[in-house]
Parts: sequence; structure tokens; C-alpha cells
Amino acid sequence: MNTRTNPIALGLLCLGLLFSCKQEPKDDTPWVSLFDGESFNGWTQLGGEANYTIRDNSVVGTTVSDTPNSFMTTDKMYGDFILELDYLVDSTMNSGIQIRSNSYPHYMDGRVHGYQIEIDPSDRAWSAGIYDEARRGWLNPMTSNPEAQKAFKQNDWNHYRIEAIGDTIKTWINDVPAAHLIDDKTSQGFIALQVHSIYGDNTEGTEIIWKNIKILTDSLSKYSRSTPIQPIITKNALGVDEAKKGWKMLWDGETTNGWRGARLDEFPEQGWEINDGVLTVLSSGGAESAAGGDIVTKELYGDFELMVDFKITEGANSGIKYYVDTDINKGPGSSIGLEYQILDDERHPDAKLGNHDGSRTISSLYDLIQADPNKHVNPIGEWNTAHIISKDGHVEHWLNGMKVLEYERGSEAYKKLVSESKYVQWPNFGESEKGHILLQDHGDKVSFKNIKIKPITKD
Repeated sequence: MNTRTNPIALGLLCLGLLFSCKQEPKDDTPWVSLFDGESFNGWTQLGGEANYTIRDNSVVGTTVSDTPNSFMTTDKMYGDFILELDYLVDSTMNSGIQIRSNSYPHYMDGRVHGYQIEIDPSDRAWSAGIYDEARRGWLNPMTSNPEAQKAFKQNDWNHYRIEAIGDTIKTWINDVPAAHLIDDKTSQGFIALQVHSIYGDNTEGTEIIWKNIKILTDSLSKYSRSTPIQPIITKNALGVDEAKKGWKMLWDGETTNGWRGARLDEFPEQGWEINDGVLTVLSSGGAESAAGGDIVTKELYGDFELMVDFKITEGANSGIKYYVDTDINKGPGSSIGLEYQILDDERHPDAKLGNHDGSRTISSLYDLIQADPNKHVNPIGEWNTAHIISKDGHVEHWLNGMKVLEYERGSEAYKKLVSESKYVQWPNFGESEKGHILLQDHGDKVSFKNIKIKPITKD
């Protein structure tokens, strides 16, 4: 028998052994698992009634007809983190990963809202894009990132990496850089696995499966990755869906374009400051219009929706007025119009004053109608969002996603309120078809940003 060794075969054998012994670099990241593979300990389902089960150490979400979006949410809240997970989704489904999301009684009766990292197996291919669930809609779609769109694997496992650090959110799909968003709307919230609602002819019982769900919350700068993707910056800018719905920026975040002093042809030379995308009325000791004075839009508006982010300082007083007429009340003081009150209710004496009890508190219709006392106000130094809707005489004031009052302009009830107030001296007060939008200088430091309006055309 020939026992002579073939040197070529021996070389190939050694080469094969070398490669088989070569190991992948060890991941020394101190990951923490969010799912134990056996139970939903640490998780709670919110929203709709989709089925969530556990199979093979994975979370399985199954669609159910005629139920809202469903969310399996972490009980723990997370601010800054790096999250990785794998998922396998039915080709007909739409889903997502919620991050920094919340559910509050005051916000749409507890509706889950916040950033969603999209899972989109459709031809649109926006997987790993960033959507703002139950708020602004699309913030970072994948329209300008074809490489990320091609990275999704149909009918196979996909891997996501999500970094949320400070005001920056970055995503990767199968190690391909996808989204890069700079947005400071929400700094903390739960993580959730979404099963999207289905209606009509959509097939019930389709599945999405998640596994290897792990998170890192410490030493993030050490493990954070850079990305070549240019960031989308949302401050003082419209989202994709907002633009489609007819919203327009009322302030560009950089200049005084579109605004003037309420008693001036141009913007005040003092009393107001623009810095880092924030418009601030400076303190002048609490004397109304003592420095720069109120500012108004150069354009007039009829029916509209208006949204403004505002931040107050301790003891501050200000307001957002609408249907303002700058041609009346020629004397000193603010121009006259309906006012969405901005106030530090805890410290300013006006909170206990007013023609009607509580009608000078934050988000009230100043001196006429008190806002819901159960409203949610963010603490001093944090941003709040005012939302005013005026259509066909019906007006609503919203604060941080909660409707706090509504009334009918020109109704008998409205006219009675006016007749009992200081506004009685101005005929047909607040009933103009059009007017300016006004930001008030009441002598206290108050800041504004993300000022946007959607004019409503008559049907």
C-alpha cells in the first residue's frame, strides 16, 4: 500500500485547518438583553390587541383585524442608548421599532407616540427610516439613500443598529448606514415592538419576529459609530408629511423675515434675540412691551392651524395672539386680539386673576375662558407645544397634545363673555375674518421655536 503523502493535498489540508480555526473578532460590548427569551417580564402591551407570543427565544407579533396599532413596550424608560436586534417580517406587513416613545393619559387618551424606526418590506423600501408615530409623521425617509434601501433582505432576517445619543438618532440596516436625524422633541421613553393595524382585505395572522434584542446605556461614546449620512435637522423645518399637508414655517429660525413690530414697519432693534434657532423675547423687568414690543406676522391669516414650541422662565408672562388688528388701539400697549396665554401658573400672580376664574392661566383664552385645569405643563426650562386650530368660527386650544378648551367665535355665549370683559370696548372683538399672529413682549424672558402654520381654505 502506498503511504506516501501528497504534498499538495497536505498543503490544502493545512490551509483548510487554518481557516476553520480562524474566529470572528469577539464582541466585547457589554450588552444587556432586553428579552429573556422565555417571558414578557419587563414588557407591557399597549394600544391594539395584536397577538404577541414567544417562540424559539423570539418575540412573535401576529396581526389581528380591526384593532389599532399594537405595541409591546419596555417597562423601563431609556434616554441615551445603542440598541441592536434582528427581525424577520412577512413581506406584506408594515411594522417598526419605537424608541423614546411614551403613552400619557393627556395625549390622545394614552396613544403611543414617539420615534419609530420603520420596518418596510414594500417596494417603497423605507426600512430603517425614522417616522414620528402619532405626531409629525415622516422625519427621515429613505428617498435619498438607495444603498440602505437595497440592504433590506426580503423573507430573511435583517439586523438593525439604532443609536440615540443626545439629540441625534442614527440607524443601520444590515450594517449599511441608513438614517441620521437631529431632533430634540423627546429625550426619553420606552422601546416598543410594533404590530401595525390591518383593515379591510389585509390578511389576518401575518407575523413579524424579533430576536437578539440587546441594549447598551453606558460608555456610549466608546461604542458609537460614525456615519457618512448627512443629518436631517428638524429644528425650524417641516417634516415630509407636514409639507404634504400644507404646513408652512412661520419663522425660518435665522432671520426676522416675515415679522415686524406690532407698532413698527420693521422688526424691533432691541428686546428680541435670535440665537441657535431660538427666538427669545428678553427680560425687561416684567413691564409689558417695555423693550422691543410685540411682534406680528406681516401676513394676515383667516382659518388656520398654528403650532409653536415655547419655553418660559420662572415667573414669566407672555402670549400668542391671533386675529390681531394692529390698526386699532393706537395708544401704548399690546395690539388687540384673542390670546393663547403663556404663563408660569405657579409663580405669576395673574394665575389667580382674570375676569373669569383661572382664565389667565397657561393655554387659557386670556381673560375669557379657563383652560382645563388637568392640562399637562412641562417644567420650567423645558419646551411646551401650543396648538391653536381655528376653522369656520370653531376654535380649539391644545397644550402638549391635549385639547384644553374650545369655543365658537361670534356665538351668543362668546359675545356674552366679551361683554363681561375689558374687551367690550372694542366692537366685534375677536370676530375679524383675518388678522395677524402676534408673539407678546410682556417684559419676561420667553423663547419660541418651530413656529409653523397651516392656512385652511374654505370648502
